Amino acid sequence: MTTVLQTTAETDIDLPTRQHPVVTLHGDTRDLIRQFPDDTFQCVVTSPPYWGVRDYGVEDQIGAEPDLSQYIEHLVGVFREVRRVLKSDGTFWLNIANTYSSGGRKWRDADDKNKGRAMSYRPPTPPGLKKKDLIGVAWLLALECQKDGWYLRNDIIWHKPNCQPESVKDRFTVSHEYLFMFSKSERYYFDQEAIKENTTNGNGRKNRRTVWSINTEPCPEAHFAVFPRALIRPCIIAGSRKDDIILDPFYGAGTVGIVTKELGRRCVGIELNSEYLDIAERRAAMVQAALIPEGRKIFCL
Repeated sequence: MTTVLQTTAETDIDLPTRQHPVVTLHGDTRDLIRQFPDDTFQCVVTSPPYWGVRDYGVEDQIGAEPDLSQYIEHLVGVFREVRRVLKSDGTFWLNIANTYSSGGRKWRDADDKNKGRAMSYRPPTPPGLKKKDLIGVAWLLALECQKDGWYLRNDIIWHKPNCQPESVKDRFTVSHEYLFMFSKSERYYFDQEAIKENTTNGNGRKNRRTVWSINTEPCPEAHFAVFPRALIRPCIIAGSRKDDIILDPFYGAGTVGIVTKELGRRCVGIELNSEYLDIAERRAAMVQAALIPEGRKIFCL
C-alpha cells in the first residue's frame, strides 16, 4: 500500500512501515527534506530533473534555471540536506546526464516519439561556452558535491542499448548517462557479494564492473522513459538491508518505490508534480513485496 501525504512546512511526516512500505510526499523537496531528522535513511537513489531538458510545468522548478550555476547550486543544496538525513554508513546514488547548449533556440517542439520533450523555454548558453557545446553538467554537479563534503566513490556508465534516436548530423548519438555513487563517510555499508556478476566462462563470480548495459523502460502514462528497475536494483541491494528506509527526493513516476517494495525495503518519495504522484501511486499499488535473501554485511575500507 502507498500512502500519499499533502504536506506543508509544519506537517509531521510519518515514516513508512512494513504495513505501509511506501510513503510519498507532495511538495518541493527543498522544503520537505528539512523536516526529517538526522540519520533517517540508509540509502538515497534519485534522478533529478536535468538542466534545460524537460518542462515539468511547475513554477520555480529545478532544471529550468536560466543560469547553469543556479541549477548546480540548487541541487548541491538539496544533496547537502540528503547527507544530513542519511545515516553515517549510508550511500547516495545519483543518476544524471550531460546536456548540450541550445544553439540559440528559445523553445523546442514536441517529439513524436517523446511528447515530454516539448519545452516553452531553452536556457541561454552558459558563460564561457559556445553554442552546441557539450556542457558536462553531470561531472560539474558531481565535483561540486564532492567539494561540498561527499565521498565520490564511483562513476558508473549507464549504457542504454535502446537509446532514443537523435537526428543530429555532426556528432554521435548519445547512448549513456552517469550513475554516481557517493558515501557520507569513509566507511559505509556496501554488500558487494550480493551484486557480483558471473565470470565470462561461468565458473565463478566477479566484482561488478562500472559499465551497466540496461534498456530504458517506457512509461506511457508519463510520456517519458522512467528509471529502469534494473538500474536501481543493484544500488538498493548493495546499499541497504531488509526493512531499511530508502529516499528518493525526486520521485517522478515512482520506480524507486516499486523496487524497494519488491526487495522488502521501505521508501519515502518526494515529488513536486501531482500528476506524477498519481502515476507513482498506481504503479506501486500493483507491486507485491518479494522475499529476497539477505546479503552479507561488508564495509568498504
